Amino acid sequence: MTITVRGLTYYPVKGCAGTTVDSARVVATGLEHDRTFMVVDAATGAFRSQRTHPSMAAVEVEVLPAGAALLLSAEGVEPLRLDVDRDGPRRDVSMFDRPLGAAADQGDAVAEWFSDVLGAASRLVRAVPGFDRDGWGDTPGKVNFADAHAILVASTASLDGLNARIAARGDAAAVPMDRFRPNIVLTGDGEPHFEDRVRRMTMGTVELAHSVRATRCNVPLVDQKTGRRMGPEPVRTLATYRREAEYGNRVSFGVKNAVVREGVVSVGDPVGIRSLVSA
Repeated sequence: MTITVRGLTYYPVKGCAGTTVDSARVVATGLEHDRTFMVVDAATGAFRSQRTHPSMAAVEVEVLPAGAALLLSAEGVEPLRLDVDRDGPRRDVSMFDRPLGAAADQGDAVAEWFSDVLGAASRLVRAVPGFDRDGWGDTPGKVNFADAHAILVASTASLDGLNARIAARGDAAAVPMDRFRPNIVLTGDGEPHFEDRVRRMTMGTVELAHSVRATRCNVPLVDQKTGRRMGPEPVRTLATYRREAEYGNRVSFGVKNAVVREGVVSVGDPVGIRSLVSA
């Protein structure tokens, strides 16, 4: 197979819009700046996501130089510049009812801003220095506030295959790659879902190892430009051929990977497949 890197995206605030780049530094927890921040329920500290607040998708986040500040923007509100406080007041947070420990609260101004945008009392928190969270799977790795793994990889071949099946149904438009919120998109002459079989790969000076397949909830139903839930595609069509008994009969698209060698990756880098299992 001849495979190259097609796209790179990091998501500074979990659930909000991504930032697409031509080159990225990759650290143990994924692309630099990826899901370093998280919006939480002001009362409970439970994370907010597009599962319940699809409008998060349309919240744009710009990481200003050196990560010292964020510029937040959304329709209907004034943009907000936030000076990042890595040592802000600690707030206990959780994800999927599991405690993650303490995170650094980013203050009242941004809390009010997100509360207005989402229509629910919210706080913004940042991973504290030294935050140490394990992933799980074949190679667990480390993770910030992503659901459970450092890097989500998908391929254009997989998307093309899915969209061909959607077209064959004749009643829905093709879906774009951003519905799946990948960090790294691969392209080349691999068959659809070849990334499922890759156990080790290199790109640039980075090496990744397979953790688990990426099972899907209702987030791929959300238009990532408007923050509106569209449905029922692509989940309906995925359910016809991508149910995973190993993962509770949920549908999957893409794979989650751990970082085993940090470095830099760029669009156009060739991908070295170091380990591949049979279909």
